[in-house]
Amino acid sequence: MEMRVGWKQTEVGIIPEDWDCVALGSIGDFTKGKGISRADSSSGAIPCVRYGELYTHHTEIIRSFNSYISQEVAKSSKRLRKGDLLFAGSGETKEDIGKCAAFIGDEEAYAGGDVIIFSPYDACSAFLGYLLNFPVVVRQKASKGQGDAIVHVSTASLSAILIPLPPTVMEQRAIAEALSDVDALIDSLDKLIAKKRDIKQGAMQELLTGKKRLPGFSGEWVRNLLGDLAEIISGATPRTTEPAFWDGPINWCTPTDITSCKGKYLVETERTISELGLASCNTSVLPVGSLLLCSRATIGEIRIAGCEVCTNQGFRSLICKEGVSNEFLYYRLSMMKPQMVERAIGSTFLEISKKDTAGLEILIPEYAEQAAIAEVLSDMDAEILALEQRRDKTVALKQGMMQELLTGRTRLV
Repeated sequence: MEMRVGWKQTEVGIIPEDWDCVALGSIGDFTKGKGISRADSSSGAIPCVRYGELYTHHTEIIRSFNSYISQEVAKSSKRLRKGDLLFAGSGETKEDIGKCAAFIGDEEAYAGGDVIIFSPYDACSAFLGYLLNFPVVVRQKASKGQGDAIVHVSTASLSAILIPLPPTVMEQRAIAEALSDVDALIDSLDKLIAKKRDIKQGAMQELLTGKKRLPGFSGEWVRNLLGDLAEIISGATPRTTEPAFWDGPINWCTPTDITSCKGKYLVETERTISELGLASCNTSVLPVGSLLLCSRATIGEIRIAGCEVCTNQGFRSLICKEGVSNEFLYYRLSMMKPQMVERAIGSTFLEISKKDTAGLEILIPEYAEQAAIAEVLSDMDAEILALEQRRDKTVALKQGMMQELLTGRTRLV
């Protein structure tokens, strides 16, 4: 950020002249939580926060609780005060150490062991909840983490962290309220997405098993073996020590490509192979529309090829035969992971064989009904994807707002 009139250079970067750069320990006091065991955390109805939950369940603000203790356990635990900031005193990496969340509720609540509690004298706790997870602070926390397998951060180290601070609580509160409004939108979108996913799951259970029929369809469904519905093709890996086999024009898919692919269509792969690589091993180029079914590691994960692609040996890919909708089969197989895992064997890792994949039994209707069912589920997928994209844009908006508001680049009136 370019220096201009009304700004000053500080240890935490360029901030407005009327903002302060202060040590965290100068604006509040530190205390520590007391041990609450896993068994104790489900022993009653009084809410508590255990340090691991700061990583897994809480963002900048504590809005709900996952653990509850009894009145007896509470007697020997550390009670929180409204406005306390909770830091995770231990973690797996230095980059994550000291994850923080603000407790701004009025309920009786307690902190477990390895939770470091910061009680500010005269600052907006919600504002600090956002600020203390902001990169300029995260970098400082990471530099103070100690240990390898388990990383720890001390109260003294947290006390020395420098933060940019607006001059009034009113401005701090205005920033926190603006960011909290965006959080509320993100939360509402997350809940709507979860609801739509549940609705889709229910529709799949009904439509893909024939329990519920779409209007205009009444014919009998027929039980088939998967091997009769599709050609099953295995993959292979070119020799990795031969550079000429790699980085060519042919997409080459691994289970990692499948699990990292959002949506049902795979349109690109992390690695590619050459024509020489293709000819050197027993893999085949699969046409667009093929079903890429993982047969090991993440057994049962499946995507539809949105481009021509070949795979490694961790697949039993499917090319549907005439009269079989690949979209219908995609949805039906996505419900059959338990059956696939049950058939998997192996000592080093579990894998379902080509023979056992072909032997999976599937009940299917005539093609027109398959296509109609797939269209209904595809529309649901499209609606969920649109909501996810909106949620992701809102998350990006929040990050941009934090960058502006927590550095003073944008001031709220």
